[in-house]
Amino acid sequence: MFGTFLIGRCARGAGAATLFCAALLVADAAHAARHGASHARRAASHAATPALDAQAIDNAQFSAPSGKGRARAPSAATIIKEEILLDRADFSPGEIDGLAGSNDKKALAAFQQANGLKPTGRLDAQTWDRLTATSSEPALMEYEIQPADVKGPFNKTIPQSFEKKAELKTLNYTSPRELLAQKFHVAPALLTRLNPKASFETAGTKIVVPNVARKPSHDRVAEVVVDKSALTVRALDANGKLISFYPASVGSEARPSPSGTWHVRSVVENPTYHYSPKLKFKGVKTQKPFDIAAGPMNPVGTTWIGLGDDYGIHGTPNPQSIGRTQSHGCVHLTNWDAQALAKMVHRGTKVEFIN
Repeated sequence: MFGTFLIGRCARGAGAATLFCAALLVADAAHAARHGASHARRAASHAATPALDAQAIDNAQFSAPSGKGRARAPSAATIIKEEILLDRADFSPGEIDGLAGSNDKKALAAFQQANGLKPTGRLDAQTWDRLTATSSEPALMEYEIQPADVKGPFNKTIPQSFEKKAELKTLNYTSPRELLAQKFHVAPALLTRLNPKASFETAGTKIVVPNVARKPSHDRVAEVVVDKSALTVRALDANGKLISFYPASVGSEARPSPSGTWHVRSVVENPTYHYSPKLKFKGVKTQKPFDIAAGPMNPVGTTWIGLGDDYGIHGTPNPQSIGRTQSHGCVHLTNWDAQALAKMVHRGTKVEFIN
């Protein structure tokens, strides 16, 4: 086993009540190697194909097999359109990457179940018809890069060492491309593929991005269900209706997430990360407490939903890791999903851990 251990607490600011967070990213080496190799093969396949454009994705369709023929795998354009539609319908596939990975399948299964369809997690004609009926807006849109997108400040790199992180005044994105990718819920590699000739560092540049603007939800979540086996988070209303779905990373066998019923105690935007030496973090040599500045590349991302006793639901600086790594007890979501959930919960919202 190998991993990066993130253990500490998040504080709103000087004089504020301290919030605790435990976040351990652990991945099985063999699994990581297999996933990396698979991802590399798919990325290489993408690199060998022509660049995608807005028209190809907006016009993408699902082709059902004729007769008894075997269904063809959906095209990259179809998968991208599907992921965008799922995201807009509040069934998050995590990072939009056009690769039909495990998070995409989980979101698709949740959408199917919510719409009275068999939750196979596989795209079929009936699911495609129901999904495309959720929105008539184009899947992609043109976006003009704004001065604020390129102004920064940006961090040249984010060090792995916690002591080195603590030396930084901010933990911002490392480039405008990274900022834009998270802004539009898309993998940086796919953003580049959609805009092969664009300069992401230049304000005024027009680029093509996923049209993922979600309408503000007026629904207040009555219950959040964290499924530790399925690696998912579901937000339900008072009638038990599914409002939002998110893929997640949860605790490991050695450092499990809690069980049973908990409640939201606090919501903190842009939290600071505090390390205490009593936690004996692997690789941290200092015996003095220290803070890691707030920012989207902070160990807990941009949002902290505190549950008490060191546990919380929070963002991550590594959206591609969601559902593929394990935590030290906390629940990890992408930054944008954590932000969306935080807007719908309140102090006292029930959080149920199952399986």
